[in-house]
Amino acid sequence: MTKIIIIEDNPINMKLATFLLHSAGHEVLQATNAEYGLALIRTELPALVLLDIQLPGMDGIKAMRLLKADSALSHITVIALTANAMKDDKETLLKSGFDGYLPKPFHHQEFLGMVKGMLEKSYTLSAIT
Repeated sequence: MTKIIIIEDNPINMKLATFLLHSAGHEVLQATNAEYGLALIRTELPALVLLDIQLPGMDGIKAMRLLKADSALSHITVIALTANAMKDDKETLLKSGFDGYLPKPFHHQEFLGMVKGMLEKSYTLSAIT
């Protein structure tokens, strides 16, 4: 069972993402803000983090940068979940350090496909190094 952390402040999005991931056989941990999410990541060391961009307090971009700056955590794959779905948003978020980008609202097949692809990619990379 793969451990995934979702950092999302919208209860409906959290419930849907958690349901989909549980249905796919993943262990899911939840945080509704970046500060708690980062603490959870440090203790649980998930394979994947789904990180909302617009969070109360610290935003998702700052949280991702803190995570990637920590040598003990920088290997963790982070997917941006965002309602900002403008043309340049994907490129901007990927250039800022996210490993993947998924606009909201998301379709369940697209969501699970992105998660599966990112997990396969991270497992392949960890096997090589």
